[in-house]
Amino acid sequence: MATDEKRGAKGSISSLKTKPLERNIALTRLGFGAGAKIAAHSIANIFRGEIQRSEANRDFYARQAQILADELGKLKGSVMKAGQMLSLYGQYFLPEEAVTVLSQLQDDTPPVSWKVVQPVLEKSLGRARLAELEIDETPIAAASLGQAHRAWRRKDRQALCVKIQYPGVGDAIESDIRTLTRLLVMSRLTPKGLDLAPVFAEVREMLLREVDYRSERRFTEAFAEKLKDDPRFVVPQVQGEYSSDVVLTTTFEEGISVREPAVQALSQARRNRLSYAFLQLFLDEFFGWGMVQSDPHFGNYRIRLHEGGNDRIVLLDFGATRLYSREFVRQYGDIVAGALYRDRERLQSGARAIGLMNEKFPRGVTDAFSEMCEMIVEPFTDPAEGRIPPQLLTADGAYRWGESDLPMRSGKLAAMNALSVYFRVPPREIVFLHRRLAGVFIMLATLHAELNTRELLTRELDATRA
Repeated sequence: MATDEKRGAKGSISSLKTKPLERNIALTRLGFGAGAKIAAHSIANIFRGEIQRSEANRDFYARQAQILADELGKLKGSVMKAGQMLSLYGQYFLPEEAVTVLSQLQDDTPPVSWKVVQPVLEKSLGRARLAELEIDETPIAAASLGQAHRAWRRKDRQALCVKIQYPGVGDAIESDIRTLTRLLVMSRLTPKGLDLAPVFAEVREMLLREVDYRSERRFTEAFAEKLKDDPRFVVPQVQGEYSSDVVLTTTFEEGISVREPAVQALSQARRNRLSYAFLQLFLDEFFGWGMVQSDPHFGNYRIRLHEGGNDRIVLLDFGATRLYSREFVRQYGDIVAGALYRDRERLQSGARAIGLMNEKFPRGVTDAFSEMCEMIVEPFTDPAEGRIPPQLLTADGAYRWGESDLPMRSGKLAAMNALSVYFRVPPREIVFLHRRLAGVFIMLATLHAELNTRELLTRELDATRA
């Protein structure tokens, strides 16, 4: 991630377009440019053969999406965060090339210079309170809505992390959403006839939630309370006197990325313990608490190594936390349990209850969906059932997450049965839940976990029916 002009690959941004008019002009200019290029591309395609046309389309959409991503990155704020959300929703309706490029917005964003964010701190905390802190002007992380700086409390040298919201991002949300909707239509990246209103309604709600630092503070404190007696996890402690509606200060918690060689070189037993903890955390969040941190970006999870083997997972950034009703958890649990126990009536009943399918779906589609769900729960099945490919099992029956091609196999099954035709854009609760679920799979695969987790899942499922 970029940090400043010298160290960041893309440098820092010295000013932000925060007024609705200038942001609209920048986006509209981008939209008109895209429209003209698409017209030229369509004409050129008339003279291309089918194979060349397909290759040209892929290249074109990739270029268009890259231009869009670059411009959104420069604008920062809610319009860039909306681009990130589109990479999530877009897997259901955008060209694959566009999704690939937009997904880069997740972790490839330049920071803004200190002179842009310093006034936010002074206005929010006051100069007297701010004088109590020594703040490194070079950010340690930069995102779409704000950036984080390391700091120290002068009186006791307590290490802190100060998260600062970019000026004007909250006020620009409504205007940004309207402009980005028009931009997508003008760039013709979305299919004709697709109603984007529900998608952007969810994006708007998510943005409003993520610029609410008081809400993020409450979620951070809630996670800290729930995990205070679990030595496997570390949650930063909120520093209320240095926090406001646009500034959130917590203790700075040391840790390294799960991809670091030091983590990858851990023994199988230590990597398994970390993996089991990470999986159990997700299951507790959803089935137990109905409170899920839905952003699985690796930057939100750090590993604190311990010489004695009692390694810990540092949890960061609770701005994307979502609440789920007990009813939804129970209904989703029916889908999972139905897949695990091969009870298709229960599986499909749960899918209908949460709006994932309806009674009008053809039998072949519901059967294909059930088969895909049964495949997805593969890591949690009993090895004796024979549902797990032999090469993915250890000698003692543990699932080899690092060797699994499950996402590829389930995606191929969905494509083969054209499930995307019926499951166009799933309910919004599902989109963010599955984002975190995918993050769990990637984390366990990255740690090359070898686990037997059937009992862990069945215990959570049983609790939802109690």
